[in-house]
Amino acid sequence: MIIYFSGTGNSRYIASGMAEKLDDKLVDAGVYIKNRKKGKFYSDKPWIFVAPTYCWRLPRIFEKFIRKSVFSGSETAYFVMTCGEEIGNAGEGILSLCRNKGFDYKGVLKVKMPENYIALFNVPDEKTSEEIIGRAEKVVGEGIGWIQNGQAFPKQKTGRVDRWKSGIVNDFYYKFIVKAKPFYVTDACISCGKCAESCSLNNISIVNGKPEWGERCTHCMACICGCPVEAVEYGRRTRGKRRYMCGDFAEKKNAANAAFSASQRIR
Repeated sequence: MIIYFSGTGNSRYIASGMAEKLDDKLVDAGVYIKNRKKGKFYSDKPWIFVAPTYCWRLPRIFEKFIRKSVFSGSETAYFVMTCGEEIGNAGEGILSLCRNKGFDYKGVLKVKMPENYIALFNVPDEKTSEEIIGRAEKVVGEGIGWIQNGQAFPKQKTGRVDRWKSGIVNDFYYKFIVKAKPFYVTDACISCGKCAESCSLNNISIVNGKPEWGERCTHCMACICGCPVEAVEYGRRTRGKRRYMCGDFAEKKNAANAAFSASQRIR
């Protein structure tokens, strides 16, 4: 079973491609997180967890979801992390997580995808993005081969700087950088509510037709990159920057959230 978390679609793109090649089930953890549900999963195939890299580690909300969820059947776990450049020493934290869950950790695969963290960085142009995705597909193809052969992913080389990035810098990032306060909408807002629908932490409320951000945020960039009229901004940092969604991810994400919520009401 392939379980993924994605803010702007990079990780979903990789996860869905792997699910197709491996003929495996695909599960969106973001839907569970949004609906405040822990997962209860069974798989006789290896667990494959796919997520973006947030400051050289797994996103904390995804790690929390894995810790709270119940997994039975296979004890083998592979991790795939999409990133703009590197994943630091993320593997150490994942190893600790796997020990806590009783998983046989088979390593983490780094997959470079187009940069999407527009609160700090610039998104590459469309042509460059397509080239990056093309290279990523080759890396994933190799990863699929290792999984099919029951092999662990090659070990990532790390050093003191990587440990520093995934440790103290990650703590600093969540304490001082991950804030929702700078988010706002311009007069271009059409009151569609898609930003609120896309927020996995339910941190956005629609008040008098306009979004208002609360205190909970993980900087997934779903609200700002998924706005159909580019009305969402993050202070001055995002003005004039290209937005990025991988494929039609925004539509799929909102449809999945709606379907999950409906299934819970039926129960």
